[in-house]
Amino acid sequence: MTGFADFNLDPKILSAITRMGYETPTPIQEKAIPVVLAGGDVMGAAQTGTGKTAGFGLPLLARILPKANTSASPARHPVRALILTPTRELADQVSTNLTDYAKDTTLRVGVVYGGVDIRPQSDMLRRGVEVLTATPGRLLDHVQSRNVNLSQVEIVVLDEADRMLDMGFLPDITRILNLLPPTRQSLLFSATFSPEIKKLAKQMLKPNPTLIEVARQNQTSENITQEVYKVADSDKTDVLIDVLKNRGENGNPMTQVIVFVNAKMTCRHLTRTLERVGINADAIHGDKTQEERQLALEGFKSGTIHVLVATDVAARGLDIKELPVVINYDVPFCAEDYVHRIGRTGRAGSHGLAVMLSTQHDTKNIGEIEKLTKQTFDVKPLKPLSRQTRAQMRRQSAPNREEGGDDVSARERARAYVPPSHRYRDPIFETPYRERPPKRQDTDTIRIYEPEKPKVKQVAALLGGLRLPV
Repeated sequence: MTGFADFNLDPKILSAITRMGYETPTPIQEKAIPVVLAGGDVMGAAQTGTGKTAGFGLPLLARILPKANTSASPARHPVRALILTPTRELADQVSTNLTDYAKDTTLRVGVVYGGVDIRPQSDMLRRGVEVLTATPGRLLDHVQSRNVNLSQVEIVVLDEADRMLDMGFLPDITRILNLLPPTRQSLLFSATFSPEIKKLAKQMLKPNPTLIEVARQNQTSENITQEVYKVADSDKTDVLIDVLKNRGENGNPMTQVIVFVNAKMTCRHLTRTLERVGINADAIHGDKTQEERQLALEGFKSGTIHVLVATDVAARGLDIKELPVVINYDVPFCAEDYVHRIGRTGRAGSHGLAVMLSTQHDTKNIGEIEKLTKQTFDVKPLKPLSRQTRAQMRRQSAPNREEGGDDVSARERARAYVPPSHRYRDPIFETPYRERPPKRQDTDTIRIYEPEKPKVKQVAALLGGLRLPV
């Protein structure tokens, strides 16, 4: 296979592929596209960043393209292809790619997910859309509101199906699958396949589906250099700061890094700590609104934000070209999450670095990751730099900062940037409480209090007036 033209795709799809710069199919695309075009059910396993979206998206569009039309009637644009994803970011990314693939066609592509206003999504669905990407919960909201009808779906895709099961989406997925025609074509794509996923596949797919594995199951990319360091609990944050400030190109600070943590509280606390030491950072976690998460991601992609601290909501769906470094500040509880976390780097043939900080409490989780990925880590001890070393490095870098125009402009951009978490703060509620000091009394002045004379008033009586005290 030398190019996408060998798949006999429609010229309208091929023109979009050429415009996007696609030249040679990846292994998952080379094996999956012909099977999907033939109408078969597929279980596709491939490493993150190898082009799974195009592997199911291109043939999916080719199969429903003959039914495309220019009619303004919503009835002529029913949902024919449904893609389910576990996170908002992944849904948005998949829909963006499908929109680009279908740009030269008359197919309507849309996306629905939670965390944003539902009314624009309802208007879009009522106008009609042939290709719909959705998160399960928000899709069921639209089904309940009768904004969408799934009775004409011809192809359904579960992207990152293992993650959807981890997040407890199985009841929602089952409800959605029961709304689809039994004659549909079903596709499962993921970087990892657990026994639970294979059990779901037997219920969802037709007998004898095509299993496509382009690499050893749960294998990490060869383009990623993996480093694991043993650190003390008390030194963990200091080690991270040293790595971020000194492990960049030519010993300079790193400028584009994702730091993964296990908890939202850790995410918030670590972001504030990095900002206090002069590292321009922002956070993505489940408590943030979709607008805040999108603003943080856009700032990170543009280079305004240098470090993005994130929970596992960012482990799937963040496609950042040539992301150089991923750091696991916390060792993930689930070994599969390690594969997806480090899969944010080393994508599309580029080289990446994955660093993991391990404490004495992480031995079991490290062993589970080694067992899953079939490798053994060379764990090295690492301590934070001493104060003298840090001071010497600051002195050495001071002249470069004074005469470097690019560095000055970068610092100005960093100062101008306001993290989304700080944009909506009320200064009244941010002012700390301060107890008022007691009033000062003049000790030199002696006040003498005299008893007040009782007030009297005239009282009328039968035998004359009397003056009685009050």
